[in-house]
Amino acid sequence: MSAKIVLVAACALVDTDGRVLIAQRPPGKTMAGLWEFPGGKIEDSERPEQTLIRELREELGIFVSEACLAPLTFASHTYADFHLLMPLYVCRRWEGTVTAREGQRLAWVKPNRLRDYDMPPADVPLVSHLMALL
Repeated sequence: MSAKIVLVAACALVDTDGRVLIAQRPPGKTMAGLWEFPGGKIEDSERPEQTLIRELREELGIFVSEACLAPLTFASHTYADFHLLMPLYVCRRWEGTVTAREGQRLAWVKPNRLRDYDMPPADVPLVSHLMALL
């Protein structure tokens, strides 16, 4: 039996101190309380980079140039009712100040501390890639 494939793009924003931004899923959402990399569902006819530019503006109030999005790795994870395919990009340059625009909690975390935060199963394997990069 094959599961529906859901395409999501995620971004590891990295500040000048080498910390990565994670956001806590708000109450009422699936997997509420877990920490994840910002991003969102890829809409029809949208490229992952376009998704991140849109989602980072909507969720965090920042403007990212496509040239500043570097693909790092991807997650491929089967949940109970769908299969998630999620490219992870790294971004070190953006315009504006990161602000929680959807009521979510935000945290800037050193890569070696990311495992201290409960994350969705698909996000967990991405941490080692960030630790190796940063």
